[in-house]
Amino acid sequence: MDGAVEAPLGPGRLVLVVGPSGAGKDTLIGLVRDTLASDATVVFPRRVVTRPSSAAEDNVEADADGFARLAAAGAFALSWSAHGHSYGIPAAIDAAIAGGHTVVCNVSREIIAAARRRYARVTVVEITASPEVLAARIAARSRATDGDPATRAARKVTAPVMADVVIINDGAVEDAAERLRTAIRGEVGEPAL
Repeated sequence: MDGAVEAPLGPGRLVLVVGPSGAGKDTLIGLVRDTLASDATVVFPRRVVTRPSSAAEDNVEADADGFARLAAAGAFALSWSAHGHSYGIPAAIDAAIAGGHTVVCNVSREIIAAARRRYARVTVVEITASPEVLAARIAARSRATDGDPATRAARKVTAPVMADVVIINDGAVEDAAERLRTAIRGEVGEPAL
């Protein structure tokens, strides 16, 4: 390499859906994915996670060694660790973004800065709920692979979020899904909710 800095990838857009455990990120993404199923310009890649897929999360499962091999081979555009698991967004999103598509990913708040450096157009949508709602949802989900629900609910993220859109997911799930759909479609012209 000659030391030149690569330009951020575009012209498509990366929508990062972030927020604490129990906020309902996967639920809202699933509802919007169904609504936008006929729109080939919006891509919802499956994450690779060192945890089995479940009704709450449709991921590609990898064991720790397999995940490490994939990461070493450059299979991930973005990757991180949280709650004792490794997560990766497939590198195929780069081609989708280069092709002008909108890519929607559920990611850790810890990788927002790296994503903003890598991609030219990033929209961060933070989904959250009251502490009581978050704790109740985590307890109800009770995936054995999640570890202690209280620890998961209490996790603090040190990286600043700087969300472009904030959705409080305490009410009707359809309302929150519509706000997420609006953000994904780039129809954001209102203050954060």
